[in-house]
Amino acid sequence: MGMVGGGPGAFIGAIHRHAAALDGEIELVCGAFSADPTSSQSFGESLHLDSDRCYPNYATMFAEEAKRPASERMQFVTIVTPNYLHFDAARLAFEHGFHVFCEKPATMSTREALELAQAKEASDCHYALAHTYTGYPMIQEARQLVAAGGLGRIVKVVVEYTQGWLASSEDQSTKQASWRLDPLKAGVSCCMADIGVHAANLAEYVSGTTITELCSDVGTVVPDRQLDDDGTVLLRFKNGARGALLASQVHIGDENNLRLRVIGDYRALEWSQLEPNTLWIKSRNEATQMRRAGVGVVCPQAAGNMRTPAGHPEGYIEAFANLYRGFVSQIRSSSAHQKDTHNAPQLPGIEAAVRGMAFIENVIAAGQSDKKWVPNAVPTGGGVLQ
Repeated sequence: MGMVGGGPGAFIGAIHRHAAALDGEIELVCGAFSADPTSSQSFGESLHLDSDRCYPNYATMFAEEAKRPASERMQFVTIVTPNYLHFDAARLAFEHGFHVFCEKPATMSTREALELAQAKEASDCHYALAHTYTGYPMIQEARQLVAAGGLGRIVKVVVEYTQGWLASSEDQSTKQASWRLDPLKAGVSCCMADIGVHAANLAEYVSGTTITELCSDVGTVVPDRQLDDDGTVLLRFKNGARGALLASQVHIGDENNLRLRVIGDYRALEWSQLEPNTLWIKSRNEATQMRRAGVGVVCPQAAGNMRTPAGHPEGYIEAFANLYRGFVSQIRSSSAHQKDTHNAPQLPGIEAAVRGMAFIENVIAAGQSDKKWVPNAVPTGGGVLQ
């Protein structure tokens, strides 16, 4: 793989590199790690890459890598830049025939996301979006339980994602905060684009239904910010279920508190990212069940993505690695014209990219509107998405 972004001071780049390397199937061979060519060069060399494969920018990297023999060139690129570079880097990668694994949100707008979907379709390349939490084994168990009717008819979905790292105006001076709060680099949203879209994706991913309408109260708690740092969204789903989504980066004391509850008319489930190996299943007239990763019988998708014996914690990097392993399996299967038999998570792809951008824009628009309910409209892009 190659990497765009993720250089000095970047948090998420190192996470991607660790996760991609976990199974010994992926080798980082090149990168354009920084907007500063000298910094990109020195950083790449610090990762023990060949100096001639530490590129000054991603356009040069794609062009030069495409010239290499197929056995030597990178096969896919991971994009871990601020939001405003995602679209152009991914589009250019497709044009050069490279698969793309990209941080979310996929683009700066729904219009760009639809254009990217068309570029992907024209290239015949694979695309995956880094919705990390779908890679947790017990999220796979929850998803399969819902799909099998184990909760009955889904009537309510509640998802919360709260952090406290932007609770003060002093917090926004860091490298990680400054670009997220800059509309030119982050887009129309900070909080909803950074963590709210994760929550929305997880709600749809596990419940098996999609958000069709929303009512939004979103804004800033810390004065003088241009983008949101807190919001609450009421949801209506395609199957008739109601829901609520809370996303905030000003919850003092919260670290990375992602919590999902899916309620059916027979049972309910609950999962927390702070204790990811546990899935709670509750019932009206049965004892509450606690399912644990590595204990007892679980679905093949959950079992196939557990990496350690029971009682040995697995977490964020392992979930990320499950997405990478699934992405590699997709690439290998398509190149060999074989069916993918790996029990990898169903990877969030280009449809999740479009839906995610539509959700972000619709939440921000709804928060500025006097209407109570607005459609969570997702353009079809001329037949690219069904």
